[in-house]
Amino acid sequence: MPQRWPEILWIVRHGESAGNVARDAARAAGMSVVDIAGRDVDVPLSALGELQATALGHWFADQPEDRRPSVTLVSPYVRAVRTAELVREAGGFGTDDELILDERLREKEFGILDRLTVRGILERYPEQAEFRRLLGKFYHRPPGGESWCDVILRLRSALDTISLHYSGERVLIVCHQVIVLCLRYLLECMTEEEILAIDRAEDVPNCGVTSYRFDTRAGRHGRMVLERFNFVAPLREEGAAVTTEPDVKGPSA
Repeated sequence: MPQRWPEILWIVRHGESAGNVARDAARAAGMSVVDIAGRDVDVPLSALGELQATALGHWFADQPEDRRPSVTLVSPYVRAVRTAELVREAGGFGTDDELILDERLREKEFGILDRLTVRGILERYPEQAEFRRLLGKFYHRPPGGESWCDVILRLRSALDTISLHYSGERVLIVCHQVIVLCLRYLLECMTEEEILAIDRAEDVPNCGVTSYRFDTRAGRHGRMVLERFNFVAPLREEGAAVTTEPDVKGPSA
């Protein structure tokens, strides 16, 4: 059977955003709503987020040229696109090629819970808090929003595209926290409980790297094997603070 997966796959959460900072401030102040103007898709990186992305790019620059990304796929959200741009600039790869924007890699949709803190949800939509408690975050779909299962459905299609068009390539994906976890769920054929246990154990840090390498010895026809999860050494080496705050959209993805 011919190889149908990339040689290497890096999945990176965007750098710290203004939304991350605003959510942290709202939680500390006991606010019901995260105070940020404009659409979530347009939320930019913070100054720290730009430093994080540049630090990660320097780590790629230290790798041999044939171990740097040859294809970059990115969520269309401003914070993800800017992260990808900075990583490529500092990493010395891909700057002559267009970024490949894929809306299937966008942030999870929170619907009526958008920008509400835990306090805000309990005050405005207590019935949704109860539905989530009963169903769990994997299956709970807020009105106008998505469950994790909905996100996974669109990511199945994205992975099909990657296997069809980028077989043998070295692929970098820049996306969001829930996307990182849901891609792990798919690539490692996990159960609901397995992926939620990982989610409970630790958050996905900004500019944290999750990476896979294709192993011909795994499975009947070879498969992608996890090498790293939440790898943040490149940030620490350059003195860029490691942050894990959820995005502005919801209280907990």
